[in-house]
Amino acid sequence: MPRRFPIRSATRRRFLQGSAAALAGVALSNCQGGGVSDVQSDASGETASGGDDGKLYIYTWADYTDDEVVQQFTEATGIEVEIDLYESNEAMLAKMQAGGGDKYSLIYPSDYMVAEMRDLELLTAIDAARVEGMDRLVDNWQSPAYDPDNGYSIPYSWGTTGLIYNTAELATPIKDWADVWLNMDQLDRRITLLDDVRETMGASLKSLGYSVNSTDPGELEAAYRKLLELKPALSAFKSFGWQEELLGGDLLVSHAYSVEAIPATEEDENLDYIVPESGAVIWTDTMVIPNTAPNVDAAYQWINFNLQPEVSKGLVERLSIATPNGKTLEILSPELLGNTDLFPSEDVLARCEALGPVGETGELYDQYWNQLTSA
Repeated sequence: MPRRFPIRSATRRRFLQGSAAALAGVALSNCQGGGVSDVQSDASGETASGGDDGKLYIYTWADYTDDEVVQQFTEATGIEVEIDLYESNEAMLAKMQAGGGDKYSLIYPSDYMVAEMRDLELLTAIDAARVEGMDRLVDNWQSPAYDPDNGYSIPYSWGTTGLIYNTAELATPIKDWADVWLNMDQLDRRITLLDDVRETMGASLKSLGYSVNSTDPGELEAAYRKLLELKPALSAFKSFGWQEELLGGDLLVSHAYSVEAIPATEEDENLDYIVPESGAVIWTDTMVIPNTAPNVDAAYQWINFNLQPEVSKGLVERLSIATPNGKTLEILSPELLGNTDLFPSEDVLARCEALGPVGETGELYDQYWNQLTSA
């Protein structure tokens, strides 16, 4: 039976918000019941708790763990866990650089951000001798380009970024990025793009036949101008919350992460998620230990616990996250393995490209993004 999507309390990239003021995160602990409790934050996003009290403090995306795995870990190790959430790699990095993340012993950055944090000397090198299960990783993640020899990170999950659309309402199927521009009249105010500079600029770059990691000023200008053409038809730049509008019929197309789109397609058979034919982003999110980690031993225990095939299997089943753990793939159900939105074919993956650092060109990306979103 499909999971009822509207019931989900949070999604992969959703930053929990209150009605007037935002909450900085969610604390998941096993104090008696292992339930979920909100942690109020001050304006800087800091919580009152410190990181030297024996607990394991984790900084991650929403829906990357749950009460069940936290309770299992605490029962197995005796270590209590608190989890705070961030909305983007950039927000996480800014907090870490400002010294606001000293309590965290484990963080879940994306692939390109691992390289950036490594170069900024924010990470502790992984001691391979302390990791149990590195050999379970699929070959592609044994020594990924963003982190050779897994020197600073352990792959946790992966997926694609594409388009989800209403097949019953659109006369022409969406197969590629260009179809969005071709259907602008019908999509007027009924389409959303991700509120993410690299993802959305990357989509435009791909539609023009360029790399999502382009550092060519001319290519970036062309991508910006193409997005400027589409902007009058946009409902919003929106990474989260589009699901309810799409399910309700107010939207027809949304630019989305696969892990966000899958539950929506299970909720409505008329919704289809596609990886555009001209290519898209493939992302990997990881586990890293910051160089300010107060509880390194607990961080390694968490990493090893999550690398256990049965633990990883439960996370895939409950949270719809694709795993790089080869041993887990061997015990997943045929139904899950056959879900091509969760585990795309090799042909689809061959069209995808991972986001990478763009160096000083990042300032140009930001310039165009500010112009686009404020125009």
